[in-house]
Parts: sequence; C-alpha cells; structure tokens
Amino acid sequence: MPTPPQPPASPASPAREADAFAVPGTAYVVGGAVRDALLGREVHDCDWVVVGATPQQMLDAGFRAVGRDFPVFLHPRSHAEYALARTERKTAPGYRGFAVHAAPGVTLEQDLQRRDLTINAMAQGADGRLVDPFGGRDDLRRRVLRHVSPAFAEDPVRILRLARFAARFGDFTVADETRQLMRAMVDAGEVDALVPERVWQELARGLLEASPRRLFEVLRDCGALARVLPEVDALWGVPQPPEHHPEIDCGEHLMLVLQAAAAMGADLPTRWACLMHDLGKATTPRAQWPRHLDHEQRSVALAAAVAQRLRVPADCAELAAVVAAEHGHVHRSATCGPQALLRLLQRCDALRRPQRFKQLLDACEADHRGRGGDVGRRPYAPRARLLAAAAAAAAVDAGALARQVGAGGGAAVAQAVQRARSAAIAALPEFAGVGPGAEAVDDAANG
Repeated sequence: MPTPPQPPASPASPAREADAFAVPGTAYVVGGAVRDALLGREVHDCDWVVVGATPQQMLDAGFRAVGRDFPVFLHPRSHAEYALARTERKTAPGYRGFAVHAAPGVTLEQDLQRRDLTINAMAQGADGRLVDPFGGRDDLRRRVLRHVSPAFAEDPVRILRLARFAARFGDFTVADETRQLMRAMVDAGEVDALVPERVWQELARGLLEASPRRLFEVLRDCGALARVLPEVDALWGVPQPPEHHPEIDCGEHLMLVLQAAAAMGADLPTRWACLMHDLGKATTPRAQWPRHLDHEQRSVALAAAVAQRLRVPADCAELAAVVAAEHGHVHRSATCGPQALLRLLQRCDALRRPQRFKQLLDACEADHRGRGGDVGRRPYAPRARLLAAAAAAAAVDAGALARQVGAGGGAAVAQAVQRARSAAIAALPEFAGVGPGAEAVDDAANG
C-alpha cells in the first residue's frame, strides 16, 4: 500500500516551515483514502485523524479551525482536513442528535469504532503501517459492506451512505447482520428523522455512481425507499405491456433505465429525470393495467411534489418535468409531420435551450435502452431526427423576417417565423414530399 501523501514543505525554508507546521500528536490517514488505496483506486483527497492533541495545540501550530460540530482543522499549506480523534454518544433522534467528545486521551481505535462501515474504519500511519481493528481489509477482499458496531443504528444517514457505497462498488453485497440492523432502524422510525437536504445529497451522489440501481435495491430491501421516496418504491409490482417492455415490471424498467443512463455517462439532472419520468404509472388504476393512459401528466405532478419535498435543485427539477411530460412524444416523433415536430420542439424549449434539449434526449434514449430483450438494443432514431429538426428551425433568421414583415406587428412576425421554421424542417431529406402546411400524421401531443 502506498505511503499517504504528506503536506508539502515550503521550498523557501523547508526546515523552518516543517517545524512551524508540525502536526501535534500523531496523525493518521483514515477512511476513504485508505480504502481506495487498498482497492487500487486513485486517491483524490486524504482525511486525517490526530491522536493526542488539543484544539489549542492545533491552533498554536498554525492550523485553522473549521469544524462546527466537532474539532476539524485545515492544514496551513495543503488545506487538508485534520480532525481530532473523537467519540460520539447518541442524545436525540436523527443524524444531528449526538454529543461529541474530543480529547487527547481518545484512542485511534475508539475513533475508528464510531465510523459506519468496516471498509471505512481503517487508518494508516506516516510509516505506512495499516491499522485495521475491525477487519476492513478482509471485507474488501470479500466484497462485503458491514457495519462496524451497533452504533451504526444511531445515525439514519448511514443507511443512505451504505446504499451509496453499494452503488459505487456494484459487486459488493451487504452483510446479513447489517441488512437486519437497517431494517430495524427503519421500523424504529429513524429514517423519518432525516432532513430533506441530507436525503437529496446522498441520493444525488448515489445516482452519479457506476451502479445506481444498487442504491435503490439496497434502500428498498431494508424498507427505507418507501420512507424517503415512496413514489419510486410504488413502481415495483406494476406491469407494463410486454410488447413494449419485455421486462414488464415498472420498477425493474426504472433500474434498467438508470443503468443505461450511467453507461451513457449522463449528468445528474439527466439521471434524476430518468428516476422521475414514469412515477405516474404507479397511480394507474389496476383495471387499466398493463396500459398507463395519461401517466405523463401524473408523473409531472408527482415529480414536482418530490422536488419540493427534497428541495431538489432547479436544473434537476425542471428537466424532470419536461422529460416526464414529453418522453412519450419524443419516442413517437418519427410519426410527426413538420408542424407537429416544431410544436414538440417548442414545448421542450429546444430552440432557446439546446443543451437542456440534449439532456432530454439523453434521458429519452436511456428510457429506450432500459427495456428488456432486444427492444432496448435497437438504435434510438428520434435523437438524430429531432436534433436535425431543431438545428433547421434554429437557423431561421427571425430578425430578417421581422424586417420583411415590417408594419405587420408582433403577431404577423410570429406567424412568419413559425411558417419559416416549419418549412425549414420540411426541407430536411426525411420530409421529402411533405409540404410545410401538411401533417404526415396527427400531432405528437395527441399520440
């Protein structure tokens, strides 16, 4: 295992700087840096724990205090975080209900014992020696996520964190005793004490991992998904027409869509839109199964409610709304004539917000790929056709048309621009023989 990086010395006076900024007590690299180094992954940041020091000693050595809930300091040159070794005691429900004790007498093992998972409860000294009192290295070899101690149950955020690590390390399993503990935490109502911002933070980070489906599988397995995202949890057990969805189950379809988005390297707004796009199918009356008429507008309303409850950022919430409303129309856009296609582009705000339109197409393509059997392997034709139509419509010089119309006023200019854009789309090769005023089929909005 490589030796952890040390804070750099000043090239001007290394001896004096090293003395001035020497760490009081004994410092160890802990947590993710140790874990990732053992896995052979690139280590980006190092967190340090200092044993045998007081806050005043850290300040006297030139460190800057930044911790609000417990003593954390920034190194004067590297700006790495150094936290004093500490213990925690549960005092109230939720993830903030802790009393923290940091003192020179707190040992490294006591500090590691309060951590969530064994794979995160390892440390390494400056000499390269691994400190692993809870078997984290063996659990890495076994590909197991296991809680360190019963104190795991005191912080409901740890359920979300474990699920996020499952999404990062997609081939890791959850230890049976940890699964049982998480279910007991959910049954005890601990998850209900989570604040929206923390739920969003962990969900967002998990969605961006390589195996986002594992995030939701782990949360669903312990019952936490029904508490934090009941709209998503309700999709399992709801069928879809097998000719369009060989995977049939709406929940399984959602997992396939998320994995497709991850394989495409989609950004967070796109992945969130994928998660939200079919929520309305869970509210379809059973008598209508496996069809889901008008589920799009129900999905829009449910996605908006989730966004408000979890305080989802605007870019994610807005994209989710347009994807929920229009993904079916995008899928069926091959049957649209020029005018219907232009109206679809305008509803998606494709001409004013081309980058968001590309995100919408990414979500729609992931939705297409996220279907079982051979259906999802077929090329997604709507993307190229819609991008070509959007480019043709955007190329129309609205300013020149306004000068030509002159005194006709705003309405006349708008009509002229609309006709010109429709004609530009109709001039594309795929519309040969279809005039700008005619429709090859009904408007996509009525499809």
